[in-house]
Amino acid sequence: MSHHFPDSSTLTISCSDCEMQGTSVCEDCVVSFIIDRAPDDALVIDASEARAVRLLASAGLLPSLRHVPRTG
Repeated sequence: MSHHFPDSSTLTISCSDCEMQGTSVCEDCVVSFIIDRAPDDALVIDASEARAVRLLASAGLLPSLRHVPRTG
């Protein structure tokens, strides 16, 4: 899955910005898998960490990123 972000040096994911928050998809998200976060906490990783997460997910070792930014 490919995402384009304004600042390519970091990836910021805020669950409160995701359409999938509170659904069964959220339970299978890599963000939920990596950390046990408090509600509304964001996960911030740099570009090399994002590549590593994508590689691990493509190898089936992690769930894929299921984040879908809200629009509107």
